[in-house]
Amino acid sequence: MTQTRWLDDVEMRAWLGFVFTRDLIAAAVGRDSLRASNLTYVEYTVLARLADAPDHRRSFAELAAVLEWSQSRLSHQITRMEKRGLVARESIPDDARRTAAVLTDKGVQVLDSAAPAHVDSVRRHMVDVLDRGQLTALADIYDTLLAHHRGTDAREQHG
Repeated sequence: MTQTRWLDDVEMRAWLGFVFTRDLIAAAVGRDSLRASNLTYVEYTVLARLADAPDHRRSFAELAAVLEWSQSRLSHQITRMEKRGLVARESIPDDARRTAAVLTDKGVQVLDSAAPAHVDSVRRHMVDVLDRGQLTALADIYDTLLAHHRGTDAREQHG
């Protein structure tokens, strides 16, 4: 039986700092998004990931992978967003068993309208709080952590 390696003070500060900061920033940006554009943080994220895609469409499998969600969670979210006219489901022509999520014209308009306030919120709650060296270090740290959890090399993340 192996001994538990308890977290020391620095490790605990790093862990709890990540947990609490992530939750606080996401909640603050989410509140700002709702107030500015009547979009939840999750809705904004889905719209932005569809806007990044060619023809504003991604298969459910691809979109779930990009968001790092289950397809079930994605399906429920897309259903809610369809009711608001922000996205639509389409069959994939070469594989009728697969479905794509597509950004609607209304979704594009809502995202375009929401984006400036979203960026302002991200700046106010995170980016502008840090100096350039801190921001670069944080970006490098997250590249390393994402690569570890995705099973890739951190250098592959950005070139």
